Amino acid sequence: MTTRGVLYVHSAPRALCPHVEWAVAGVLGTRVNLDWIRQPAAPGTWRSEFSWQAEAGTASKLASALRGWHLLRFEVTAEPCPTAEGERYSCTPDLGIFHAVTGIHGDILIPEDRLRAALVRSQREETDLEAELAKLLGKPWDDELEPFRYAGEGAPVRWLHQVV
Repeated sequence: MTTRGVLYVHSAPRALCPHVEWAVAGVLGTRVNLDWIRQPAAPGTWRSEFSWQAEAGTASKLASALRGWHLLRFEVTAEPCPTAEGERYSCTPDLGIFHAVTGIHGDILIPEDRLRAALVRSQREETDLEAELAKLLGKPWDDELEPFRYAGEGAPVRWLHQVV
């Protein structure tokens, strides 16, 4: 079963750009040449985005392939399909990686056990419930990535398909 998704590389140093392409190519099983444009939100960095179509689970493979580079900001999304929920991965140098399951309308679906754990931590006064919920929804990642998303409006999009 296939799904569609988008990889947003929000910022990468120029020297890292070919490595990103190689990592994505390794996951998709096809040569990848991304269209890189300057990222005005972080001078000296570049951004790119493309849409892909591949088997369910590809978003997690892309996120895993890219997560090791400290200077990289990216997001990977995958649409739900008949055999899998949608997914969203966000990664920043300061926060690391965030993963959320998404429904058919793009809403984040938080598992019951994670909500219960957040509630317990707040009841024990280990943390604030509002802050816990914000983390479960990815708000810290959204806050950090928003200037990079905005700076990328109008960027070209390229479709890639996995070779099976």
